[in-house]
Amino acid sequence: MLKPELQAKFLQHISSRKNRKEEGFTLIELLVVIIIIGVLAAIALPSLLNQVSKGRQAEAQQNVGALDRAQQAYYLENANSFTTNLGDLALGIKSQTTNYLYTIISDNDGGGGTASGVTNFGLAAVAQLKSYAGVTYATTQSVTTSDTSGSATQALTETTLCQTKAPETGPDLAATTGGDSANLGDCAAIVTTNETAGNFIPLN
Repeated sequence: MLKPELQAKFLQHISSRKNRKEEGFTLIELLVVIIIIGVLAAIALPSLLNQVSKGRQAEAQQNVGALDRAQQAYYLENANSFTTNLGDLALGIKSQTTNYLYTIISDNDGGGGTASGVTNFGLAAVAQLKSYAGVTYATTQSVTTSDTSGSATQALTETTLCQTKAPETGPDLAATTGGDSANLGDCAAIVTTNETAGNFIPLN
């Protein structure tokens, strides 16, 4: 058995709970809940938007990487030459998607001769996304041989994946200058509609 004092307190507690159920929430209580929800939304929303942008940028990173690898294969299969035609690489990558424009520029456009490198672009078609570029270029490497000459020069291809330092403020519609193939695929040489030289950096 509960003591009379405890019984009285218990009955009083039950009674107060019933009264509160009948009364509902006060305006202050509702305002406090709304403020808490607002604070949580303000904290979570930027992180959510950042993750959405990263997901969209992953498309360009994957496609530009695929273009780089396809250019290397094309070079070996086509008399040591690259291509500026997306269709020649047979990857099924469209020249334009919702978020990106894909194009290829030779490093010797207008100069004649065989290109020693190409730059495969994934240009942001909307704001708040980074643009990407893959510089694929031909180089040579000295290798030791078993004959009397002792060494030989072997031709090979390498790639450098680049990205803009910051997201684009608007659509980046065209590429004008590719990476510097003569300088190990230097990203700093890249120029586009929105980006001047030095605004592309290697993707770590």
